[in-house]
Amino acid sequence: MATSKAKTIREYLAELPPERRQAIEAVRATILKNLPEGYEECMQYGMICYVVPLKLFPDGYLLDKKTPIPYVALGAQKNHLAVYLACVYGNVELAQWFTAAYKKSGKRLDMGKSCVRFKKLDNLPLEVIGEAIAKVPVQTYIGWCEKAWSKRRR
Repeated sequence: MATSKAKTIREYLAELPPERRQAIEAVRATILKNLPEGYEECMQYGMICYVVPLKLFPDGYLLDKKTPIPYVALGAQKNHLAVYLACVYGNVELAQWFTAAYKKSGKRLDMGKSCVRFKKLDNLPLEVIGEAIAKVPVQTYIGWCEKAWSKRRR
């Protein structure tokens, strides 16, 4: 699937083939169940995203006042489905926990910097994904982002 032009989550889900839609909906339900208070669901970068809303951090992502900070994203790519876990990518301790928990699940981890790729829902340990998402309160995540960006500006 090319980058979606869908404006709403409903539109995004409607354009997916049934098997992919079911997988995305199951992961979405896990995310929503575990998402700490303060984050918001929206469409961003052609995917379903969970962001720090501008009302909580008006400076925006990388100080772009129009773009909320992405926390998690969920998308159907051309050859795979993906969950993007910015929280895991941005924290060494959480990344180590995540890798170990994933391995313990018995499922094979196919991950880039923040992108966890999977072909079928059965390949994804939803409990590990949910636990990773639940671990980072919004104010903690904002602090991590500010710290990382201050290093870039030096």
